Amino acid sequence: MNANTDHSAAALPPDVTTAANDATSPTTANTDSTSIGPTLFPSGSRRKRPGYLALSIGFGLVAICLAGLFTSPSAAVGGAWCIALMLVLLFLSVPVAIALSVPSLIGVYAVSGIPATMNILSTAPFSAVSDWTLSVLPMFIFMGMLLTQSGLSGKVYRVADHWFSWLPGGVGIGTTFAGAGLSAVTGSTIGMTYALGRAGIPEMLKAGYDKRMAVGTIMVAGMTGNLIPPSILMVIYAGIASVPVGPALMAGALPGILLAVCFAAFILVLGIIAPTLVGRGQSPATTRPTTTWRDRFSSLAGVWGFLIILIVLFGGMFSGIFTPTEAGAAAALCSVLLCLWEKRRDLPWQKVAQSALATVSATSAIFFIMIGATMLTSLLAITGLAPILTGFITGLGLSTVGFLLVLIVLYVIMGMFFDTMSMMLLTIPILLPTLETMGVSPLWFGVFVVLLGEFGMVTPPVGIIPYIVHSIVKDSDVNLGHSITLRDIFVSLLWFLPVAVVFLVLMIAVPGMTEWLPDFIERTSGGMLG
Repeated sequence: MNANTDHSAAALPPDVTTAANDATSPTTANTDSTSIGPTLFPSGSRRKRPGYLALSIGFGLVAICLAGLFTSPSAAVGGAWCIALMLVLLFLSVPVAIALSVPSLIGVYAVSGIPATMNILSTAPFSAVSDWTLSVLPMFIFMGMLLTQSGLSGKVYRVADHWFSWLPGGVGIGTTFAGAGLSAVTGSTIGMTYALGRAGIPEMLKAGYDKRMAVGTIMVAGMTGNLIPPSILMVIYAGIASVPVGPALMAGALPGILLAVCFAAFILVLGIIAPTLVGRGQSPATTRPTTTWRDRFSSLAGVWGFLIILIVLFGGMFSGIFTPTEAGAAAALCSVLLCLWEKRRDLPWQKVAQSALATVSATSAIFFIMIGATMLTSLLAITGLAPILTGFITGLGLSTVGFLLVLIVLYVIMGMFFDTMSMMLLTIPILLPTLETMGVSPLWFGVFVVLLGEFGMVTPPVGIIPYIVHSIVKDSDVNLGHSITLRDIFVSLLWFLPVAVVFLVLMIAVPGMTEWLPDFIERTSGGMLG
């Protein structure tokens, strides 16, 4: 993107599509077991591996944990040493699947011997991934890969920008909704941030936005994507927590949409009370021409295929024609046809093949991680650590609200070091018994924990998203001559994150927002959702 080129609202930059495809291409993306699908880290933003000093300290801590495990006076203490070993391995950037499974197996061997260890090895891999409802997972991943390959990313951004650019802060509002949609489709907040950041930040700067407003909008734009169906994280949560996939998917829809609306409303209010932050009341160096109604309606033509997929996915589940698994398969089939049509002059079958290979790789990595989580659950049961932790928490005398507020603090701290899936897999097996004691709905908690994980990814000073954005804005084609420092990025988060905190408190105060839609669809579809 050239800084001197005038990209109008009627013709948004083709770099949106290019950046999205580059960031999510199965042939160029790196695979990492801690992420959903291909890891979408741009060059220079991948989390650095530990140095020699950190490795030396880490191996020393591993040795201490192992010594403590094999000399522990009780099974529960041994289980605690295993949890400590998992944390050390995660800090050493060991893949999550290995960090979960290896300490669990060692712990079971130390406590119960070879027979119990062999039993887990023979049963955990099958029991973790054999549930029929989990077959929707590769369908959703395949759908996301295909939609990205078909060039949908740029078209979604154009539609959002065209329809909201007339509002105060309209470019930012359009970016917020586009980010939510792209994150939901691709299943990756990181990939969405990279693709949308390269396109959206220059557009907002061209429109005269304050640089902190521009980068802050990009960072929070994808926080809701993993709540809105098709949500891969909600499917994984359903597998770990043993709740029906259909209700789990629908439970995140309304909160995800509401949070996106809250961020959009916040930008709108700022645009009214402080218009200079969104390029109003001043003369930016380059202005964006007015978008006509013809531009708005013509932009919708580019996403007709996406609208059909949404109708198949949600209409099928809502009407009771499809179960969630069948709806995922039908939507994936529609995505194949869409990709073949959109890329009919650009090696269409190669795009489908690349998406299929990336789907196999991503699904295998996720299933490996879920096997590790199942082994962790077995460890907690064998060592008796789960009831001890439950008794300890309930013994603190916390109310349900107090317990959830403590969890917010815990997850924000963990989010500084781990990605969303890592936090879910490490904590859900431990917390589920406590949730039952506290009377917390498993469906509600799934939405809560996914949102907390996304919140942690943008939390300073170690959240990964701010550093990805910082790497993006170093490009002169993105910053357009503005100096955007890491301090500017952290300050921008201080503007936006209170909105997410208030929404989390609202979720605690009004828990029914997560279960209203699943209950409604269950009634209208005659029980097909479960």
